[in-house]
Amino acid sequence: MTDAPAHVHEFDWPDRVVIGTVGRPGARTFYLQARAGAQIVSIALEKQQSALLAQRIDEILDQLIAVEGNRYSVPTGTPVELVDNDQLEAVQEQFRAGTIGIGWDPTTAQVIIEAHPLLLDDDELDRGAEVESEMLRVRMPVGAARAFTQRTLEVVDAGRPLCTLCGYPIDPDGHICTIPGF
Repeated sequence: MTDAPAHVHEFDWPDRVVIGTVGRPGARTFYLQARAGAQIVSIALEKQQSALLAQRIDEILDQLIAVEGNRYSVPTGTPVELVDNDQLEAVQEQFRAGTIGIGWDPTTAQVIIEAHPLLLDDDELDRGAEVESEMLRVRMPVGAARAFTQRTLEVVDAGRPLCTLCGYPIDPDGHICTIPGF
């Protein structure tokens, strides 16, 4: 694989950037989806990657609030007009995220997310699987970034309820702690 990606899916001022899911709780697939006009890119993420991404972006935004009297106009909460609770648009998985980087561009006051595909293991490479070098780069203004983190944390928390006895998620089919006789 080369160092530079062969294809970069770039969203400089996206119309929409969200994390959403497909599937029922316990079997959900998480997606980071970006849209600008007719261009839509969806990449699969793990639940933990989604939660960590939102937490780290919130940390960056919170740090920026303190910079020289909040010169970047970072909101402390989510601007109501930027709340996005709509479902994902047509999902066509571009790739599964491996490495995700987060940055800040002070010249445009945007948070930057860069996601690279999960690398294939040696067995897949030995079987002749091709490695396509690509990445997703999304730049979000601070208000959109704050709305992104709120939605992401809500989506992550909307999974299966936790068992009051053991603290593990309860599947729709039942749970070992709630099955009679256990």
